[in-house]
Order: sequence, then C-alpha cells, then structure tokens
Amino acid sequence: MFHNAALKRTALSPHDWWLLWTCLALLSLGLVMVYSASVAVAETFNQNHNYYLIRHGMYLTIGLAGGYVMFQLPSDLWQKLAPPLFILGVVLLALVLLPVFGHEAKGGQRWIPLGALGKLQPSEFMKVFAILYAADYTVRKAAHMDDIRKGFLPMFAVMVAVGTLLLMEPDFGAFVVIITVALAVLFLGGLNWRLFVALMGLLIVAFVALIRVAPYRMARVASFWNPWDQPLREDYQLSHSLIAFGRGELTGVGLGSSVEKLHYLPEAHNDFLLAVIGEELGLIGVAAVIGLFAWMVWRAFSIGWQAALMQRNFQALTAQGIAVWLGVQGIINMGVNMGVLPTKGLTLPLMSYGGSALIANCLALALLLRIDYENRRLMRGKAKGIGR
Repeated sequence: MFHNAALKRTALSPHDWWLLWTCLALLSLGLVMVYSASVAVAETFNQNHNYYLIRHGMYLTIGLAGGYVMFQLPSDLWQKLAPPLFILGVVLLALVLLPVFGHEAKGGQRWIPLGALGKLQPSEFMKVFAILYAADYTVRKAAHMDDIRKGFLPMFAVMVAVGTLLLMEPDFGAFVVIITVALAVLFLGGLNWRLFVALMGLLIVAFVALIRVAPYRMARVASFWNPWDQPLREDYQLSHSLIAFGRGELTGVGLGSSVEKLHYLPEAHNDFLLAVIGEELGLIGVAAVIGLFAWMVWRAFSIGWQAALMQRNFQALTAQGIAVWLGVQGIINMGVNMGVLPTKGLTLPLMSYGGSALIANCLALALLLRIDYENRRLMRGKAKGIGR
C-alpha cells in the first residue's frame, strides 16, 4: 500500500521538476563560479578575462542542446545502441593514444583536438557508454549472474581492456570511476555477493599496486597524509585548497573576492573549484552544493527504484548507474578538495570547467529525466506512446 501511494504521488506531474531545477541550479552556480575562479588565469594567458566564461557557456549550451535531443528519444533505443556506443568508446580510447590523433598535456595523452571546439576527452563519454553497456549486459545475462564463467568473466575481460587503455593515457581517476560504476551495476543487477566481495578485495589490492608502482601517485598519497610537510612542493595544491576553505569560514569572503584563485591555487576553475566556493561563499555555500548533490543522487536512485518496480530493468540499472557515477565522482572531488582523500584529477560533476565532462554530465542527466518521464507515463496509465 505504501509503495502504491508513493507511486501515485510521484505520478501527479509528468516531470520531476525538483530534480530538473536542482540540476539547473548546479549548472548555473558552476558557470558563475568558473567565471569567478578563472578571471586571473584568463587575463594572464589569454588576455581576456571572459575567456573561460565564454567557453564554459559554449560547452553548457552544447550539453543542454544535446540533452534536449537525448530526452526526446525513448530509453529502449539507448539499450539497443549500448553495445555499438561502447565499441565507439573503446575505439576513441585507442585513437587518443596514437600521436596522429591524441594531444599530450600535463603529463597525459587524453584528448583529441577538435579545432575551435577545443578538445574531446573520450574517457568522459566512456563513463556514459560504460553505464549503458553494463546495464544492458546485466539484463541480458540476468539468468547467469551466479555463474562466474557465463555471467562475470565476459564483462571482466571487457573492463580489463578498457582499464588498460585508460591507464596507458594515464587517467587513473576515470579508471576508478568506470570500474566502480560497472561493478555497482553488476551488483545491483544480481551479481553473487560472495563474488562481489572477492572482486572488491582484488580491486583494493590492484589499486594499491598501481599507486605503489607510480612515484607521482605515491607522492600524492604522502601529501594527503601530511599536507603541511612540503607546502611549496608536493603539498602545494592541497595546502592552498585548505587555506581557501579556512579563509571562507562560515559565510565566505564574498563572490569574486578569493585570493587563492590569483595564481596560488592551481586548477582553481577545474578540479579545485569547490575550494574557491568555500573561500568565496563559505561553509554555507559548500553545504548548499553538497545538499544539492545529495538530493540529485537520491532522486536518481529513487527513479531507478521506481523503474525496477515496473520491471523496467535496463532503465532501473541505468538510473542507478548514473547515481553511482555522479555520487562517487562528486565525493572523490569534494574529498580531494577538503584533504579527506588523496589528490586526484577528477572534476566536480556539472560544475567544473571542462567541455567533454560537462557535455557528458548533461547527456546522462537527460537520460535520467527521460527514464523518470517514462516511469510517470506508465504510472498514469499511458503505456502507449511512451516513445513520444
């Protein structure tokens, strides 16, 4: 009875307006804060203080337009396209490693130049493709989820191939997110819990090994344990992030008044945008961002739960996969900014500067809203025409 009542209440509106406005609030605040955090860098390197604002606005426009188109298409279509899209993602990950296609910067080769449009980062779109593929695979293999040979090993082999390509770039952050999301979708889809626990243990061992074999990763872990040990070297970025939060206190120093963004805090408009929010908007601003993210992730899980109640298993796993992706990446970015987790190059979803990441986020949210829209049509008894 409780479930039926909850479904009826949710079905009163054709759209989840609270979720939509939450997403738009995060996107809008991200645009404002990217502009604020990038002014000094833009004036120094591009002689135009609006440079990053214009480009971020362009990416946001592309993302919203792409999301609108994606929302118009039925979710069943994306289930059919999941395998070819995943193959496309693997091809792009391979192409980016070739000197003729890939662009090297900041010690990694993760981008494909697109001229005036900037650079394409395949690993960001691979996060969406991996969710679709894992959801489709789990639905197709539902009867074999307890069979390690038929249910798990094929997916494991695919993820090893994708992980290898990501580590060759190297993009350890995307590797962690994609593997985590894929395993979460498999577990939510019925993967044997004993196998899941064993895999998590193996993954922890693998992550530790990957950190130990790379000196720069070991340096980041050491910086995380003691951020004030070498504040002018390995600990520089984290120490200035913590200084930014300290300066912000409860209400912040005021929008646009950050000192740390004036070439003290590297990547202030990108990976460390939350630190600038903490400095300019204070604890209240950071708490608002965390609250908006928490609500968005909770609604994504709820949409997946509603789809599962109606036996829409692909849609349920896709919605929950999106929730895991945005939640895990958001927690990692926030934890890095606050010194709770070792420094890792992952953007804050929906907010940080970056074309591929922002567009991929918009596409994922459009798909989430589409799944919710279809749920509501079914709950209102409009099963026919769900594709419109």
